[in-house]
Amino acid sequence: MATYVLLTKVTAAGVKTLQANPRRIKEVNKEIEQLGARVVAQYATLGRYDFVNIVEAKDADTIARVSVGLGARGTVQIETLSAIPIEAFIRAIARKTRT
Repeated sequence: MATYVLLTKVTAAGVKTLQANPRRIKEVNKEIEQLGARVVAQYATLGRYDFVNIVEAKDADTIARVSVGLGARGTVQIETLSAIPIEAFIRAIARKTRT
């Protein structure tokens, strides 16, 4: 499983939804699972983004379906980042290319 960070901004329509039903956040997490991904950690944040989610998915196609599917509703804007475990990152940059 690959790890992704979803940085989420809630739109005005999304704020109305959350005010009417704060538990909607948990319902969306279940929908994410139905799309083949899993929320590992979730935080409400103050500042540029309203939520930060750490999500595992089998591949980029899966996380693309999640991001586009949620964004298409008009209640959130999502920036999706691929997250590389630090040890894998170190190994990758330490490899020397052969000429």
